[in-house]
Amino acid sequence: MDPKIGAFLCVDREAAIASAKTAQNLIDRDEGGPLTGVPIALKDNLSTLGIETTCASKILKGYVPPFDATVVSKLKQAGMVILGKTNLDEFAMGTSTENSAFQLTRNPWDLERSPGGSSGGSAAAVSAELAPLSLGSDTGGSIRQPAALCGIVGFKPTYGRCSRYGLIAFGSSLDQIGPFAKNVEDASMLAEEITGHDPMDSTSSQSPPISSKGLKTGSLKGLKIALPKELFGDATDAGVMERIQSAIEVLKQEGVEFAEVSMPSIKLGVTTYYIIAPAEASSNLARFDGVRYGLRSEGQGHIGVVERTRAEGFGHEVKTRIMIGTYALSAGYYDAYYVRAQQVRSIMQQEFEKTFMEFDAVLSPTSPIPAFKLGELKKDPMALKLLDYCTIPANMGGMPGISLNCGFTKGLPVGLQLMCGNMMDEKLLQIAYCVEQALPAATKRPSIS
Repeated sequence: MDPKIGAFLCVDREAAIASAKTAQNLIDRDEGGPLTGVPIALKDNLSTLGIETTCASKILKGYVPPFDATVVSKLKQAGMVILGKTNLDEFAMGTSTENSAFQLTRNPWDLERSPGGSSGGSAAAVSAELAPLSLGSDTGGSIRQPAALCGIVGFKPTYGRCSRYGLIAFGSSLDQIGPFAKNVEDASMLAEEITGHDPMDSTSSQSPPISSKGLKTGSLKGLKIALPKELFGDATDAGVMERIQSAIEVLKQEGVEFAEVSMPSIKLGVTTYYIIAPAEASSNLARFDGVRYGLRSEGQGHIGVVERTRAEGFGHEVKTRIMIGTYALSAGYYDAYYVRAQQVRSIMQQEFEKTFMEFDAVLSPTSPIPAFKLGELKKDPMALKLLDYCTIPANMGGMPGISLNCGFTKGLPVGLQLMCGNMMDEKLLQIAYCVEQALPAATKRPSIS
């Protein structure tokens, strides 16, 4: 089915079948864990030993890592079967998966529409049931936004709960790996396998792995959930807003108490993000020089080789963000842009911390619009960037966020986002599970012939 969807950049058939046989032997001896033998797809910015890892970029075509990312090692230890690598926006920079250097990925609900991004391949693979689980990375919403557009669950853990070792970096203070799944329980089980402290990652939290044991012990009755008015703006599609409001009414009947709050810094989130993330990308992507690995173009001397390699290897969106980031970090502009953006980020963190002192969670739409047609927003880069308006705050604050399907508008899924305070991942998953049980459309799947 994948030729219709375009979710996978590569499928390692032989290794997958070998892993499946090994898993079956473990199961036959009653030695397997809860996910032993379960197939999984990996976003192609996760290093995989012996399997090409390209970040959907020409500059890394042909690069085969000599090591596994920590999360990949954990999946293998759990006995999971790695099917292959999924498509993404080049170096995870985008919200439509149209910036891939290699192919388009299509939304399983409507093959003329985008699956979202940057983890569009991972989201589409789970939505179309090409894989029951997948991993993505989330820098400004790249797990939650495609999960919303594809009608599945996408979970971004607290920053540091999941090791970033072996994740090819975009924005190091924002990136976080997380699961895609068909329901909250599956996402929780996968999160338990991939999280936990890793000495190979200096930003890794000392906390134990996320536990799924108490997932089904929660209740909606008496929960206090905040509705930031800045996340319910006029730019939100009327059909999306209708579905979110309907979900809120259902949750009220289940005993949830809602209150509108104001967090003014949210309005500055997109602007702030598009200074901090490109600045970090400018630094992180400096290593792709044609000398050590990946593409190497011919040029005059060392400088010429670097110039030609980067000119021919990077796509338009990546070049744009590198230039913006380099400018924001340059002498004379560092204080005016990068330092000011970090100050706004601190204010946003403080506003959310204050909110979580009073409320159990924050609720909002995940994406202000449902899945859009491929090419529809290609010539309007600002419109694409604004699709991360609701998801960026969780990355800025490092807090956990999850998206789950809450219904449909014009036959397309609508994502509902929940956020909790830092290190409250188990609580967030518990709330999301209860919400999922209350919303009948949450686990509906597309019909693909």
